[in-house]
Amino acid sequence: MLLPFYQETLTEAGCDEAGRGCLAGPVFAAAVILPRDFRHPLLNDSKQLKESQRDELRVVIEQKAIAYAVASIDNEEIDRINILKASFKAMHEALARLLIQPQMLLIDGNRFNPYGNIPHTCVIQGDGIYASIAAASILAKTYRDEYMHQLHEQFPQYGWKENKGYPTRYHRDAIRAHGDTPYHRRTFRLLPDQLSLDGEEKW
Repeated sequence: MLLPFYQETLTEAGCDEAGRGCLAGPVFAAAVILPRDFRHPLLNDSKQLKESQRDELRVVIEQKAIAYAVASIDNEEIDRINILKASFKAMHEALARLLIQPQMLLIDGNRFNPYGNIPHTCVIQGDGIYASIAAASILAKTYRDEYMHQLHEQFPQYGWKENKGYPTRYHRDAIRAHGDTPYHRRTFRLLPDQLSLDGEEKW
């Protein structure tokens, strides 16, 4: 069972991102303030859940959260400012959209740019520890997946409906065959530099 909160007095928002390691598409981030008594047996790190479970939890989170917001930074800005800064910017934009301002932030990961004067705590693998971060990871992931499904309709040859823009063998083979798209991150290594003797990609 995930921990319901980090401390007992301040209003907490959990923050997480999705799509940081992708070759294409935006990075999404979410901020979620949950009621202190919120519980759900499925709630966990989004990566540990099936797509159907994430979709089910998204509805519950949006219904039960005190406040939530989602934001994204597109691939062109990722290329301009780098993916780490883009991830932080997406989190800041999500926080700015919350209808209620939190008094404390729980950030998934080990680094964060402070948001205003609100204190924050970084938690490595926090999406598997705190409920609010797990909820944020689910919203960020489901919103991003939905966006990549839409892009898939324009560029079906890249398999984005399945790989969501991550560097799978299928995705990289499609880049090799068809080139990149306006949605690819050109500062990322879209194709590996070399192949091993058995033909496996090294990345």
